[in-house]
Amino acid sequence: MSVALVSLQSAGRLAMRPLRLALLRKLSWGSRASVLLLLYTTTAITSSAQTFTTLHSFDGADGHGPAAGLVQAANGLLYGTTSGGGASNDGTVFKILPDGTLTTLYSFCSQSACADGKGTGAVLVQAPDGNLYGTTAAGATNDAGTVFEITPKGALTTLYSFCSQSNCTDGYSPQAGLVRSANGDLYGITTEGGASNSGTVFKVTPGGTLTTLHSFCSQSGCADGELPQAALVQVTNGDFYGVARFGGASGVGTVFQVTPSGTLTTIHSFDSADGASPFAGLIQAANGNLYGTTPEGGANGTACPGGCGTVFEITPSGTLTTLYSFCSQSDCTDGSAPFGGLVQATDGNFFGTTSAGGAKNQGTVFEITPNGTLTTLHSLDSIDGTLLYAGLVQDTNGNFYGTTASGGANDDGTVFALSVGLDPFVETQPTRGGVGAAVKILGTKLNGASNVAFDGTGTVFTVVSDSEIRTTVPTGASTGLVTVTTPAGTLTSNQKFQVTP
Repeated sequence: MSVALVSLQSAGRLAMRPLRLALLRKLSWGSRASVLLLLYTTTAITSSAQTFTTLHSFDGADGHGPAAGLVQAANGLLYGTTSGGGASNDGTVFKILPDGTLTTLYSFCSQSACADGKGTGAVLVQAPDGNLYGTTAAGATNDAGTVFEITPKGALTTLYSFCSQSNCTDGYSPQAGLVRSANGDLYGITTEGGASNSGTVFKVTPGGTLTTLHSFCSQSGCADGELPQAALVQVTNGDFYGVARFGGASGVGTVFQVTPSGTLTTIHSFDSADGASPFAGLIQAANGNLYGTTPEGGANGTACPGGCGTVFEITPSGTLTTLYSFCSQSDCTDGSAPFGGLVQATDGNFFGTTSAGGAKNQGTVFEITPNGTLTTLHSLDSIDGTLLYAGLVQDTNGNFYGTTASGGANDDGTVFALSVGLDPFVETQPTRGGVGAAVKILGTKLNGASNVAFDGTGTVFTVVSDSEIRTTVPTGASTGLVTVTTPAGTLTSNQKFQVTP
């Protein structure tokens, strides 16, 4: 693979941090997290009430090593990236139908000196204009990565090339996806660069103007964290929350809050017992709290060097509860090393993945309740795909979709689907706005819709396609679920729409 998920500029820097090196080695495509035997009282069960389908096996020419999750666009299709393969073997952007038909939209490093970037491991985000935005970890100026925009048909524009400033104070190697804020700007992180060469928080306008908001390791002992690798999430109070892989009071990572203007507050430092080295971003659940995973740490350190990973809940003010420690079952059949994040499904439970463990030690897909009861839904094998580094996305058809970085028919990774019997729903873009704000409603089989309502208040709407409705927040609307009445029945949004002043 041309670009690893984790790229560090200095071998000496790695030598100074043996723990970091041990953790980062797990991200090699050929590696497997070690899993030993351990007998514990189980708090997890195994379920067979699901259908797992491998939709596509990459073959190198159409990409290999997809390390990021998928996103459902307004046209109803799923879009994703691969870290390698394609025309230049430097990664691709692709779209895939729910039936598995895949089209390569763009191959990175198609321009001279890889001015368009290479080696992306980040999930895409769609803006109201229909275009998708993402990052590459390398390529362009000083081989430091880019922010790019790509149309649903594959026309790519490089918006910003990192390390354009002296000493890379603007950041280096953005390895996480972007989040679109309520004001339309895009916020993200770089894993390296900045004033202390330990990563940054930045915002970039759709036109490509970048502002560095915070440089990590700017506090004594890197109390604010260092080397972040996960995307931010904007919560209902307007602030962003994220995680750093290292730094903090114990050196094994933090959870932080950052305002849109860049004021950063560390709200929790991991201590290994409650998790370590968080790799994936957080999500805000319906109850207002944040949920995430760590691939290291937890209660079962005997089974895996450094611990087998956790699922945790944390309040916006920083009170953390460990919901589950992996490898709680004999032979780690419940999984270990969850590098991917969580998604809250329409049934209120969370769904996620582990990169190792399971019945065949190739990783698992799991479901976990808000109180911490975990169910293993599927244990992967080499045909399903291996190295589950990314989380899942729930499509509006009710099914889950994900990627594996290896395995499949050609050992280049896969795209898969998982059905657990959940009903179709609708999703709003954005998830908040004031009266009169434009809103897209995504779904399936929306043609013939007869009513759209925000928490019971009806509104005028236009059916754009079978997968998209456009409307505005009506006068009198309050925060609540959005419903769409179709010939097949009433579809309900997967989360409440927040009506803002």
